[in-house]
Amino acid sequence: MQVIVRTNDPVLISFVEALFREAGIATHIADTHMSITEGWIGVFPRRVLVLEEDWQRAAQILEEADLGQWIVREGSKKPPAHSDENP
Repeated sequence: MQVIVRTNDPVLISFVEALFREAGIATHIADTHMSITEGWIGVFPRRVLVLEEDWQRAAQILEEADLGQWIVREGSKKPPAHSDENP
């Protein structure tokens, strides 16, 4: 599985899960048990993971939902959609 979103916002995680569920994309939320060690203060972000073969479609769904800024592109096979840096 590959990370598509990393956040400590439970509402965003729930929304992303709902979007992916509707599209038939399986997800796994990693690091949910870190809340035990952090005392529920929300320091450690959770990771939304999708199957590698679903990553591109999941990224497109997030872009269409205007959530593209949350996409974790490091290690993905797709370069960033928007780049403000000049080579």
